[in-house]
Amino acid sequence: MSDVNVALALGSGAARGWAHIGVIKALEELGIKINMVAGTSIGSLVGAGYASGRLSEMEQWVKGMNRWEVFNLLDFGFNQGGLIGGEKVFNYAREQFGATRIEDLPITYGAVATDLYSGREIWLRKGDIFNAARASSAMPGVLAPTAYDGRWLVDGGLVNPVPVSLCRALGADFVIAVHLNSQLNTKSLESRARSIPPQTEVEQAELEHQSEDNDQQGMFGNFWAHSQHYYENIVQKFKSNEHKAPGMFGVMAGAIDIMQERITKARMAGDPPDILIQPKLGHIGIMEFERGDEGIEIGYETTTRMKDLIQDEIELYRERRG
Repeated sequence: MSDVNVALALGSGAARGWAHIGVIKALEELGIKINMVAGTSIGSLVGAGYASGRLSEMEQWVKGMNRWEVFNLLDFGFNQGGLIGGEKVFNYAREQFGATRIEDLPITYGAVATDLYSGREIWLRKGDIFNAARASSAMPGVLAPTAYDGRWLVDGGLVNPVPVSLCRALGADFVIAVHLNSQLNTKSLESRARSIPPQTEVEQAELEHQSEDNDQQGMFGNFWAHSQHYYENIVQKFKSNEHKAPGMFGVMAGAIDIMQERITKARMAGDPPDILIQPKLGHIGIMEFERGDEGIEIGYETTTRMKDLIQDEIELYRERRG
């Protein structure tokens, strides 16, 4: 299938993005040659590993993560425009997978970021590949913005969560897009996000006391709680009949999910991919990076189930082109 320029558009989704690894593995097993890859946010990081020829090493790294190792890769600090600096994890990736320039890659690569002040969509096509991935992944309020080529850049998911348009611009004949945030209305998300307002002064006092207890656990505990429902499960063991109101980061994560889902639908309505892969990842919180093994498996199985459709569509494109 090398006569068709096939591109991957790897979408944003934070920890859900490890599913991209499973998608790529399945496509390779199907004998589909990928000529170019464009990524947004976590998609740009996984795309960087793939374009550099280091996907298997990245997979082993991801599968070996536990909660403590994830914590050790986070450099906290509020004086840099985000809760997390981000340099530690991307420097680690560069050390593990090699410092490579985009211009020297064996396949075409691009990452999407957003200019913080103009709101323009920025396509990163040169320089250190992990610098580009870092700029593309700067989730507002969570990961600090990046100074890049005279601009302050933040997460590309603000403007183009699934970069089909960049794939077209790079010269793709056939675009396979991977959308990670398509499960906003599933029961798992509803149960994770469910909350009720306090009804009485006594209930309000109990919630405030609980909030103070959480504050004493440190900012990391509060941050981690927003997307990791295992923390909510612990709370429910002590107060099984009461749903805790969402915290600041819960609201932030939910808002980002909604925003990116709506933007993705609007962008793909005007420029649809040839194949759309949507792994069911709604039960994985956006900061649950230690669940990579599960995400990879879901991405692999979802793509494998689409085997016939993918192969038939590529063959149909070849026939139509003549």
